[in-house]
Amino acid sequence: MTDFYDEREVRKRAARNEDNDRRLIAMAKEAYRHSPRVKKIFDEQGVVPSDIASADDLKKLPVLSREDVVRMEQEDPPYGGFARSDADVDRIFISPGPVYEPHLTEGTLWARGYWAAGVRQADVVINTFSYHMVAAGLTFHEGLRRCGATVVPSGTSSAEMQVQLLRDLGVTAYTGTPSYLMKILTTAEEKRVDVKTECSLKRAIFVAEPLTRPMRRVFEETYGIDTYQMYGATEVGDIAYECPTKEGWHIVEDTIVEIIDPETGKRVEPGTIGEIVVTKMNDIFFLFRFGTGDLGRVIEEPCPCGRTSVRIAGIEGRVGEAVKIRGLFVAPSQLQGIADEMPGCPFQLVVTRDNYRDRVAIRMVGSDGDAKKMKELFRSYCTLTADAIERVDSIDGRKRIVDYRTWSQ
Repeated sequence: MTDFYDEREVRKRAARNEDNDRRLIAMAKEAYRHSPRVKKIFDEQGVVPSDIASADDLKKLPVLSREDVVRMEQEDPPYGGFARSDADVDRIFISPGPVYEPHLTEGTLWARGYWAAGVRQADVVINTFSYHMVAAGLTFHEGLRRCGATVVPSGTSSAEMQVQLLRDLGVTAYTGTPSYLMKILTTAEEKRVDVKTECSLKRAIFVAEPLTRPMRRVFEETYGIDTYQMYGATEVGDIAYECPTKEGWHIVEDTIVEIIDPETGKRVEPGTIGEIVVTKMNDIFFLFRFGTGDLGRVIEEPCPCGRTSVRIAGIEGRVGEAVKIRGLFVAPSQLQGIADEMPGCPFQLVVTRDNYRDRVAIRMVGSDGDAKKMKELFRSYCTLTADAIERVDSIDGRKRIVDYRTWSQ
């Protein structure tokens, strides 16, 4: 192999666009034939498959948010009518909401990002994402294996265990969230393990949580760890990844990204911030124009690395009220489910960031027993543990999530 995963990453943009259009046409035809939900959406919009002849024609279809997908799957379980019924599904993943996702063998999913970060056959990588129900652990695992790396499926083991694995197994790379790597490094210091001299950790590839500039400086300057970012969504898989130039994230092959104005639904001019909307070529789960809820902009100038895809400059905020906490989205529908189970106990999530870690406090009106139930329900609905339950006499304001974090430092 070359410095690129394959020749598709360096082909001319016109060839990439033509290939994407060809596959999009085929996907529209297959989806209309095999997906009751897609047929319903097309019919409601007055669209027939032949109307989708290029990526530009996607504007004829509505943008679907994660909340929409959750609602549709609740109406028509398990897949909301998006999946073809005759698919030979390898596995079914579950993400909070819940959202059920049928998967085939992953192919190159996430592999391009890991390859761009320098992961090779000689690497031993700890994968700290969960292997339980959610897609993260297994899909990242397979992406790493496509690069030839040996994977340590450490998952959600304790930071102490992760430190032991770093030292005992000669781990050369980490994949997970930046906040968890910071916790591992802090734990190593507490256990008097010098990561720079006693371990072989040289690179880290982050997903599911922003990497702030201060954190990147600590990783790279203090510990000598080369850092990279990948970007994706559970519903569509990998979307973009960072190359060694670290000047934006390359959009993954077989992926169409639009940047739209969340208020008007229209595409914005190149370089303008809008919502990142993704259509991923898929043979069994036909999801057109998935609105990630993330705000971003594209960079059209060629990248010095030689890859020819358009890049995303980064994530510059969120649309609406759903927020990502410790790598997982917390959506209004989940909190409404808690509210429905606890009538008469108004509550509010307060999200802050302390020592590189997201902190969640739940302000609520209620008794000690209510507080215990609230903590259990929050864990059940949102797959997160609240750091604190703060009982108050009343809740000020109508927002259910108050987010005091900033990502610009």
